[in-house]
Amino acid sequence: MSANGITPRAGSKNSLNLFPGGKVGRPRVNLKKPWAAAAKAARLEGLRIHDLRHSFASIGAGGGLGLPIIGKLLGHKKPATTARYAHLDADPMRRTADSIGATITVAMEGGMAEVVTIAARRRTE
Repeated sequence: MSANGITPRAGSKNSLNLFPGGKVGRPRVNLKKPWAAAAKAARLEGLRIHDLRHSFASIGAGGGLGLPIIGKLLGHKKPATTARYAHLDADPMRRTADSIGATITVAMEGGMAEVVTIAARRRTE
């Protein structure tokens, strides 16, 4: 076992690939079996590698990272693909809607709501 806790496959101890393929120095083409073994060992049966990509994008978007950067990290060519991965309709938008709804609820119940003054923009023509 190496320092990172990964046991290299026989005949590939110098491989830089996490899941070495049948040919020395080449990555494995199909990750189904090694992923299933890793997920089972971690007690995460049913978790797909694809699920991790969606989580990665969602966490990045929820943390305020831009979709172009997240898309590049995921290897996406189209921004629409990244937007689907990032699940933008989930946490950040829900929190915003909840915040707005709470303010409206307080105002309707006769409570005090914070009024924010917005400075008028001057037109430049």
